[in-house]
Amino acid sequence: MHMERWKTILDEVLHVNKWWRYCHAIYEWKDGRRGDYYYVEMLGFSVVVPVLDDGRIVITVKYRYLMDKQSIEFPAGKIELGDDPLETAKRELEEETGWEADQYIRVGIIEPSPAEIKNPGHIFLAQAYGQKEAHPNDTEQIEVLYRRPDEIDEMIKRNDIWDGPTIATWAMVRHHFLDKDYAEISAPKVILPDIS
Repeated sequence: MHMERWKTILDEVLHVNKWWRYCHAIYEWKDGRRGDYYYVEMLGFSVVVPVLDDGRIVITVKYRYLMDKQSIEFPAGKIELGDDPLETAKRELEEETGWEADQYIRVGIIEPSPAEIKNPGHIFLAQAYGQKEAHPNDTEQIEVLYRRPDEIDEMIKRNDIWDGPTIATWAMVRHHFLDKDYAEISAPKVILPDIS
């Protein structure tokens, strides 16, 4: 299917803060009609799915102010100026859970709200191997949980997990676990391909 692309006449930044830029564009259709488009642009974020030796997955519970409730999510965070997505994934995993990981696999990129926000989410799968003390930033309240893949499926079905990037991430990594038997907590180790 061929979609008509809009021609950009103007693209300007209206407001900047340390988290995002608020932008305004004027676009033009092929027939000459014009319209205004307002959007937010961010540096992106990274999400990591950390897998333990026993096959369980490390997830977090965070308080989300806008929804005024707890949210079950994979470790994730905003990419900071000068960082790359992998550095961000490693930093957020250690800050939020205390776990370190290796064998990071770049799974793909999602755009959680492509009609309003340019904010690429970089998805990683990793083998977790050692836990230290977590050190979340001063605005975060985080609890660490450990769940099998089948339990994550059930949590999504029950709507216990409602965070969009977490659900999209699970859809992208779930096939890595499909041929495993996770009926027991002591599941076989997930062998991740070397990406170095």
